[in-house]
Amino acid sequence: MAEKDQAEPKAVFRIPGIAYLAIALLVVCVIPLAFGGIPGLQALMLVPVALIVFVARTRTTAHAGGLTVRTVFGQRELPWEALKGLAISKSARVSAVLSDDSKVGLPTVRTRHLPVIAVVSGGRMKDPSGLTDTPNEE
Repeated sequence: MAEKDQAEPKAVFRIPGIAYLAIALLVVCVIPLAFGGIPGLQALMLVPVALIVFVARTRTTAHAGGLTVRTVFGQRELPWEALKGLAISKSARVSAVLSDDSKVGLPTVRTRHLPVIAVVSGGRMKDPSGLTDTPNEE
């Protein structure tokens, strides 16, 4: 039982919960338009529902075994051993570079999150900022 108390490091990167407030505001704005008497505009109510699903599902989780990328329609496990490294785009978006040089986008992960990923990976991913001292396990 004591082993379960010592949880392995884990970091979850998701869309902030305040996004639900924006979706609620959108619902308030869409209701008069959707139910204003024009047939077919009720379908506009699907937009907030789709946004709620997007916010609830989209995330990237870093854990001792690797990265878990979850999108609206799927989930992909990326073990640390299968990664060459991380690539950063001009817009500060981060992608995982796999062994075959293909890239997998990491939703909600930005460059400011790289020190956290370096710590959670146990030194398998380098921190380009140099803010953390993670041991090199080579």
